[in-house]
Amino acid sequence: MKILLVLPVLLLVGCASAPKEAPVKGAYRVYVTNEVSGDLTILDAANFDVVANVPLGKRPRGIHASRDGKTIYVALSGSPIAGPGVDESKLPPPDKSADGIGVFDIAQNKIVKMVEGGSDPENFDVSLDGKTLYISNEDAGGASFVDLETGKITATIPTGEEPEGVTLTPDGKFVYVTSEGDGTVSVIDTAARKLSHKIKVGRRPRNVVFTPDGKKAYVNAENDATVLLIDTDKKKVVETIVLGEAGKVKPMGLALSADATKLYVSTGRGKNMVTIDTATNKIVTILEVGTRPWGIALSPDGKHLFTANGPANDISIIDVATNSVLKKVKATGSPWGVLVLPAQ
Repeated sequence: MKILLVLPVLLLVGCASAPKEAPVKGAYRVYVTNEVSGDLTILDAANFDVVANVPLGKRPRGIHASRDGKTIYVALSGSPIAGPGVDESKLPPPDKSADGIGVFDIAQNKIVKMVEGGSDPENFDVSLDGKTLYISNEDAGGASFVDLETGKITATIPTGEEPEGVTLTPDGKFVYVTSEGDGTVSVIDTAARKLSHKIKVGRRPRNVVFTPDGKKAYVNAENDATVLLIDTDKKKVVETIVLGEAGKVKPMGLALSADATKLYVSTGRGKNMVTIDTATNKIVTILEVGTRPWGIALSPDGKHLFTANGPANDISIIDVATNSVLKKVKATGSPWGVLVLPAQ
């Protein structure tokens, strides 16, 4: 694995030919990145139909909104797709010119520019003031800080092998970065721009979500089939929740209800959505939602949950109250990340 970050020269990218969206009908929209086809599938909440598929760039994965909700940021990568254990020497060479963060203007319905994202950016989060992105660079073992005004990387902090999930603490003082290769979470001080400490969590951690007070964090260990509860003050795992048999159940995405009473976990090849009661940290429901559900997100009212089912190439819409799949919608090419925003 390369440790030195390669900073590509990124060009302004526009998608003038992007299709126009249908008039907004529902209260919100669902945006789903498609890693293989390189575009964005947009659903309207009125009937959960696809209203547009918009080109983005190579391998769009992580997706987050600006703090004002007018812009969507998407992690793009020119590195070839490779699963765990693949011999990277046998893969095609990466296209580093494609690496970066695409800036998608919702009103214009297209990518309006690119900013630097470091080598092979996968996931990221946005600072509370909306001025900085914190980005995981999977093939370079680090996390990059990007100034959105200049579009440039201002700092890079080593994490561990194969960093993936990136989540800012509710107070904005720290950013947690999972390291799939090392089985750790790196906790980075955002003001000092340096590693504060690491927390050992298990094999192949993917994502982190925090309770609103920031005192607890949940992280999933994909290869252990577990979700772990971290006490952020004690800086350690204090409880382990077993979701099933390791290898058959692979927790991927995490979403916490607005009141923090329910934690939703997609299980990859396990095909299910698991609901955990955070008061007891016990599983309360298990629902089969599709083939390898990855990214997930909740609707603003908490009534619906959306899962990106990569290999199945579809998106499941789940009724939370009845714990049932209402509908499946076809995507364009391996849906990965899900973002839900109020309609503009």
